[in-house]
Amino acid sequence: MDCCIDASTCATAKLVGVGPANKSMNGNNSNSKPSDALPLPVGMTNKVFFVLFFTASYFLMRRWREKMTTSTPLLHVMSLGEMLAIVAQLASFIYLIGFFGIDYVQNFITTSKTIGGEGSAAWDDDFDQVRQEEEKELMSPPPCVRSISNEELGVAVVKPYQPPARQVQHQLKGEGAILLPLLGDNEDEDIAAAVSGGKVASYSLESALGGDCRRATWVRRRALEMTTGRCLDGLPLDGFDYGSILGQCCELPVGYVQIPVGVAGPLLLDGFENMVPMATTEGCLVASTNRGCKAIHMSGGATSVLFRDGMTRAPVVRFPTAKRAAQLMSYLEHPKNSDSLSLVFNSTSRFARLQGIKCAIAGRNLYMRFCCSTGDAMGMNMVSKGVQNVLEFLQNDFPDMDVISVSGNFCADKKPTAVNWIEGRGKSVVCEAVITEAVVSKVLKTTVPALLELNMLKNLTGSALAGAMGGFNAHASNIVSAVFIATGQDPAQNIESSHCITMMEASNDGKDLHVSVTMPCIEVGTVGGGTQLASQAACLNMLGVKGANAESPGANAQSLARIVAGAVLAGELSLMSALAAGQLVNSHMKYNRSNKDAKASA
Repeated sequence: MDCCIDASTCATAKLVGVGPANKSMNGNNSNSKPSDALPLPVGMTNKVFFVLFFTASYFLMRRWREKMTTSTPLLHVMSLGEMLAIVAQLASFIYLIGFFGIDYVQNFITTSKTIGGEGSAAWDDDFDQVRQEEEKELMSPPPCVRSISNEELGVAVVKPYQPPARQVQHQLKGEGAILLPLLGDNEDEDIAAAVSGGKVASYSLESALGGDCRRATWVRRRALEMTTGRCLDGLPLDGFDYGSILGQCCELPVGYVQIPVGVAGPLLLDGFENMVPMATTEGCLVASTNRGCKAIHMSGGATSVLFRDGMTRAPVVRFPTAKRAAQLMSYLEHPKNSDSLSLVFNSTSRFARLQGIKCAIAGRNLYMRFCCSTGDAMGMNMVSKGVQNVLEFLQNDFPDMDVISVSGNFCADKKPTAVNWIEGRGKSVVCEAVITEAVVSKVLKTTVPALLELNMLKNLTGSALAGAMGGFNAHASNIVSAVFIATGQDPAQNIESSHCITMMEASNDGKDLHVSVTMPCIEVGTVGGGTQLASQAACLNMLGVKGANAESPGANAQSLARIVAGAVLAGELSLMSALAAGQLVNSHMKYNRSNKDAKASA
């Protein structure tokens, strides 16, 4: 089907007379006359020109009579009044002749059509046919065209464009930015073809389809199949609330990935039992952590200490000289300025509270590491907002300060760094337990001396030889990642959140095992981000830390950090025992090896 190339082409078609606005061209008003265009009623206009004509004629006749009496040349010597009278006479004469002449011709034609012969009727039929063909051509929108290159035909020509079989064969309703709200009136397959062909932007589907996020996801998914030629049947579509992620968690969705959630526990921590949700695809992980929880529970439980809580953000600014950078550093670190800086920072949020600023200089560049409490939120956006406010405040006294970036990697976010390992970021937690000799032997299938030796050679010495940064542990990131995914945390922050040193020492005259994990950078929250999704919120609710704590802001996020550390303690204890007992390979062959693919290929 032909289509308008763009809105301007269609508008041009309307301007030349197509549509009800121009009835004379469409033939819808056969009684229209040229006199209909006059600004005054025709009777009034005729009277004006009649009076003007006879007045000018009378005036000229009198003047010429006087000139003839005095033998004065009529046209050689003319006054201004005579020239105006001649112009008025000619104008009125032309009007009267034109008006009455056209009216006479119209009457004659009308009469001839009524009583005329075959010649006049045939002429009328030809005229009507030509007029109808012209109107039909004007009413039809121009065809889509494309230019054929010189390589194809040797010359640039234009011909109707035939789209590929999997593209839209007609103009979509609402195609284009102006009529985008009408896009939803089309079939989903046609919209998907338009997206695949680049006619409709994929990112605009949610708004263009009236907020129907599920439909937008299906269309985007279908367009992806058309573009790649590959089927996405294995990627689930139904069973997910796509409206819950709009503008918050994920852009351009085409489905969701299923990750199984297992439960380890009960983890007896600080006198409370917790069932720990773990989303993972690694076999043995949940089972191993569950065994560690059992060993801790049978030994009387674990205790935790949260000794620091503060999210960081470190902008980098530049000055003309290093001296000026040092002056700002002195200003920021001076105690008398802390109150004013805190007031500016804290004004951006009900929960953000500035705790301190630590600076580092590199040449004429200054890095300012802001640290603040953030309530039950993980707090990255909160601290960034406060930092931006302080930077604007500082430019009043330091106008030569050039803000390079609100984040200068001295924070440091999603990277293993010494500053996080030493100074901490997020929640800093120590979790410890004393495992009795009987439990070590019966549940963990090993001995205390074997665990002490393994921890020294593996977690401490081996990690040191590897140049580890916060990696003095067996597999803390396994447990952190699984709990993060299950509870809606940022999985990328597993990097610094998994900073952990695992310590094992003999206790009670060498009979029992004292085990602890120290984790300085657990970055978690119970509000915002993925925590509001239904599945993740359910896992938080399982732990009793869903949402914000109204009575004590920040308590839920701190409790979640303690649980993460407790789960890491259980995982470390179980894996180290499996290694000491030589059971690692056998257990993974049993629980972490799939024969499905091998059987399918056999």
